[in-house]
Amino acid sequence: MSAMQEAHTRNQEAAAGRLHERSVSLSAWAGIIGPVLFTATFLAQEAFRRSEYDRLAEPVSALEAGPNGWVQQVNFVVFGVLTIAFALGLHRGLRRTRAGIAGPALLFISGIGLLLAAIFPLRQDAAGVTYDPGGHIVAGFMFFMTSAVGLIVVSRRVARDPRWRSLATYTLAAGIVAVIGILVGGGLVMPDGAPLHDWAGLYQRVLVIAVLFPCRIVLSIRLLQVATGRR
Repeated sequence: MSAMQEAHTRNQEAAAGRLHERSVSLSAWAGIIGPVLFTATFLAQEAFRRSEYDRLAEPVSALEAGPNGWVQQVNFVVFGVLTIAFALGLHRGLRRTRAGIAGPALLFISGIGLLLAAIFPLRQDAAGVTYDPGGHIVAGFMFFMTSAVGLIVVSRRVARDPRWRSLATYTLAAGIVAVIGILVGGGLVMPDGAPLHDWAGLYQRVLVIAVLFPCRIVLSIRLLQVATGRR
């Protein structure tokens, strides 16, 4: 191979490396911005609709019902797209392992669940009672369960990559706590007539703001560090 061909090959490899770094960095930023923007948007809606909305009792999805419900639908769509981008970047930023795609794939599906939550929104009847016309509960379960199990599965791949290994225990613990929280919530909190149903909104917010979202953001920050060569 001539010197000119070698230089051309090196330039191509360098360009491919820069493109990979940019794409993974964008995915990392999607993972950081997604939870923060989603949370800020639903908190702003709660403040704006505080006279008609009970944040302690009602889940975030109830913001889709009633006036200006389209805002929360858009919020679900934006978060869903950013979650999908994060999942794709996470797969590219971790060392490849056998069946390693499973964890990012589950997080990808959680993004699909968010999109479905917008497509099948909660509604209000003539008496002002929020109800599910069909599909929303399934979409919500899809988001929560694949988010939690996805962290558990991803933690195994994180443990096998020296650049990520320090986050393995935290990622596993967050996933386990989230799964337990979902199962407990499904029995004691979320169903109508459940003992703690009056606190369903608070319970859901603690689960996402204190468990799921922080772990996603921490993984996204590490992904950004790996993509830019700072790790």
